[in-house]
Amino acid sequence: QDAEVVRTRDPQRLAQCDVVVDVGGEYDPERHRYDHHQRSFTQSMQSLRPDKPWTTKLSSAGLVYCHFGSQILAGLLGQPEDSPVVTALYDKLYENFVEEIDAIDNGIAQAEGEPRYALTTTLSARVGHLNPRWNDPNQDTEVG
Repeated sequence: QDAEVVRTRDPQRLAQCDVVVDVGGEYDPERHRYDHHQRSFTQSMQSLRPDKPWTTKLSSAGLVYCHFGSQILAGLLGQPEDSPVVTALYDKLYENFVEEIDAIDNGIAQAEGEPRYALTTTLSARVGHLNPRWNDPNQDTEVG
C-alpha cells in the first residue's frame, strides 16, 4: 500500500524497481518481472497452472492475477488460499473479467468472422476514452 508507482520504459529506472509490470520485455516471476511483450511469450493460465482450463495468452494483468490473485482474494476474504470460496471466486473472476483483458490486450478476437454486435463498454474501451483524441491540442496522456 505504500509502494511508489513509476511510469517509465527507461531500463536503468526499471532495474531499480522491485516489481515491473507490462514493460521491460521480460517475464521472470522470481524477480517480479511481468511483461508479455516478447515474441517467445506464450503463457496461458493453463500453462502456468495446469489445474486451470483457460488457454488464452496472458497479458501482464493476467500474469499478475495468475501469480497473486488467490493470495489477494484470500486476504480480502479472511480465508485460506486453498479454501473452496477463494478457489471459486478466483476462477469466476478470471473467467468473467481478467480473461477479457488478456484477450483484448493480445489482440485475440472474441469471435471468428464478423462480430454480431459491438462491445463499447469494455474495460479497455473505458480506459481508451480517458486518452486525448487524435486532434486534441493537448496530447498529455497523464491527465486522463
